[in-house]
Amino acid sequence: MAMPQRPVLPGRTSQQGPRRLARVLAVTAAATTALAITAGTPAQAAPGGRPDKNEVKAQVDQLYTEAEQAGERSTAAEEDAKRLQTEATSLQGEVARQQDALNTMRTGLSGLAAAQYRAGGMDPAVQLMLSSDPDGYLARARTLAQLGEERADSLRAVQQQQRRLDQRRAEATGKLAELEAVRTALARSKQEVQAKLRAAQALLNTLTAAEQAQLAAQDAREAEQRATRGTDRVDLGSLPPSSDRAAVAVAAALSRLGSPYVYGATGPGTFDCSGLMYWSWRQAGVTLPRTSQAQAFGGQRISLAQARPGDLVIFFNDMHHVGMYLGGGTVIHAPYPGARVRYESVAAMPVAAVVRP
Repeated sequence: MAMPQRPVLPGRTSQQGPRRLARVLAVTAAATTALAITAGTPAQAAPGGRPDKNEVKAQVDQLYTEAEQAGERSTAAEEDAKRLQTEATSLQGEVARQQDALNTMRTGLSGLAAAQYRAGGMDPAVQLMLSSDPDGYLARARTLAQLGEERADSLRAVQQQQRRLDQRRAEATGKLAELEAVRTALARSKQEVQAKLRAAQALLNTLTAAEQAQLAAQDAREAEQRATRGTDRVDLGSLPPSSDRAAVAVAAALSRLGSPYVYGATGPGTFDCSGLMYWSWRQAGVTLPRTSQAQAFGGQRISLAQARPGDLVIFFNDMHHVGMYLGGGTVIHAPYPGARVRYESVAAMPVAAVVRP
């Protein structure tokens, strides 16, 4: 996540419908190219030949922003892959059941055909002339006609069943093709995340351990100052949560202060930004969408002025980051790879939307 004065921590390591997804993932190749440009540009050297730590910090901040964006795309692809796998499995099961039904209907149709042949294999006019019991023959002929109508009905049913089966097979084939495309995109997004995190770590490694520690301490200090507004504590105001469930979600999020940010994590010990929102609201019995972009449409849109504790605050134009409003102009969020869950001023990042689950 990008924000003013993003912290730089030492020794970071990384863990961890289809058309709509394709549009979201279309930027991956361009982002990868941007990574090559960013990572390939060395930090400006300070006098004496050593890189300038502020320049390193700016480049690392950008890489972490791009890594989080790629991480949200990856999470979205993973959710779509799960959904498509479930749908494909369901369709395959339906295809198997419909094939069994079709086989049973064909067996019944064969039995009807055999009975009709036995009853009426000879031309009806010839049978009537040769019959010693014309009245009995006419009665059998009516039965034969009924058999014919039943056979015709069964034949139509078989044809309809075949059409349904063909349609389901086509749908299952389409779902499997979509699933394969999503899995390919998922792998690409994960590779992008890992590449950006490796590039960020490589930049950090150009600094001394003392410089990295100084930047980490500076970032923590500045974040605290933004959240406390220069006082000695965070003032969350007096607004109550929007509901009893929101109160539970707030308590859950607060219980995870200090937990590490880990890409793709949904708790209970580590989180990414949307994962913290997902886990906290799950403790209140509410299942949010998994990504920040989806969470932006997972409830009632309200203005920031109407925000109450428990509401989701979506940040940046592309909605790649999310935090939980606590009151008093403060949110709790999982900031970015390597950082920990903490308080932040809602004004520290551009607000794109506020959502009440």
